[in-house]
Formats: sequence, structure tokens, C-alpha cells
Amino acid sequence: MSMLQEFKAFAMRGSVVDLAVGVVIGGAFGKIVSSLVDKIIMPPIGMLTGGIDFSQLKWVLKPGDDSDPKHKIAEVAVGYGDFINTIITFLIIAAAIFVVVKMINSMQKKQEEAPAAPPADVALLTEIRDLLKNKP
Repeated sequence: MSMLQEFKAFAMRGSVVDLAVGVVIGGAFGKIVSSLVDKIIMPPIGMLTGGIDFSQLKWVLKPGDDSDPKHKIAEVAVGYGDFINTIITFLIIAAAIFVVVKMINSMQKKQEEAPAAPPADVALLTEIRDLLKNKP
């Protein structure tokens, strides 16, 4: 088997295709959740905290100096506000995924609880048995 055929067989297996679809959908879902956090959840939290924009919070270790245009000194700061935003985003994504998985699990339980119809061969054998019993 040539390497190209092996690669094609590998790439077309169901698990690889499912994984690729999951990654693409996960990326899109991540953008949706990021927008939800940045545009809908964080503004009220900022309002409750006195109008603080978490992304702008930082601890300045060394202030910048741009008084001399030839020798500008960049500010050295730890941006912990972005870290807080990232943690909040993670918690919201984790909660959303938990809810989705819980819904999927509940749907699977309902499908498992439904009685399965007997296989065709068992039904056929049962019918033959009943016909033989009724035969004089």
C-alpha cells in the first residue's frame, strides 16, 4: 500500500473526521463564548465593581518614560486584568460545556430506556412457534 493510500485511509476514518469537525465547531463556539463574556457579561460586572475594566488592570513594575523622544522607555507591567478575564471566560466555557454534555447524556438515557424491538429473526421464530402450537 502506498503512503498516499495509507494517509487517505487514516484521514477518512470516522474518528479523525469527527475530531476535525469537533475542532472547527469548538473554535466557533469559543468565539461565541468570548463575545458573550466580553460584550454581555463583563460590562455588568465592571459596573458592579465601579466601572473597572478588568482588561486594563495592571501592576506597574517600572513606569515608562517618553519625555525624550529619542530614548523612550517602555513601561514594565504585569497585566493581571487580562488574566482575570481569561479565568472568567474559562469558567463560562466550562459551565456551557457541562450543560451541553449533561443534555446529551440525558437524551442518551431516554433512548436507552425506550424498549428495543426484538430482532427480526427472534420475532420470526416466535411467529413460527405460535403457528406450530395452533396447528392441529
